[in-house]
Amino acid sequence: MNKNKKKHTKIGILGGTFDPPHKGHLYISKVALKKMRLKKVLWAVTKKNPLKNKPYLKIKERIKLSKQIVKKNKKISIKYFDEKISSTNTFNLLNYIKKRTKADLFFLMGADNLKNLHKWKNWRKIPKLAKIVIFPRNNYSQNPIVTKSLNKKDLIYIKSKKINISSSIIRKFW
Repeated sequence: MNKNKKKHTKIGILGGTFDPPHKGHLYISKVALKKMRLKKVLWAVTKKNPLKNKPYLKIKERIKLSKQIVKKNKKISIKYFDEKISSTNTFNLLNYIKKRTKADLFFLMGADNLKNLHKWKNWRKIPKLAKIVIFPRNNYSQNPIVTKSLNKKDLIYIKSKKINISSSIIRKFW
């Protein structure tokens, strides 16, 4: 590396409804901090996923639970951007954050979200704002539409243990 080249701050963004937040979210955040050498991870809690049904828990409850889960980790913070950006979509979120920082952004997601990435608003433009970092999930593999449409350098696959937990599984026990 060129000694004159300034090292950029790297920030991870984990967006979602966190309905409810769980140890899987915390695990991938910790892995990303370590493996990607991130300065911090923002959990961007959104009111509603445009591709899913109405959330089970109210937004204030999900934010409160998220803060409880990460309270021991100073490098993970909980943010709510929906009202600031008048949107719940990832492209608008990343665009908003990108305009306010010089940091390199990394959008964290489980492989389960990759299967519907091509249905997201402006999904092909997301790599212009942030690298997409994908964590393994049971029974999910690459999405051929996404992998053929985006540059390989824009997708970072992380090798880590698969956490067999999801918000939908937790809700079945409530």
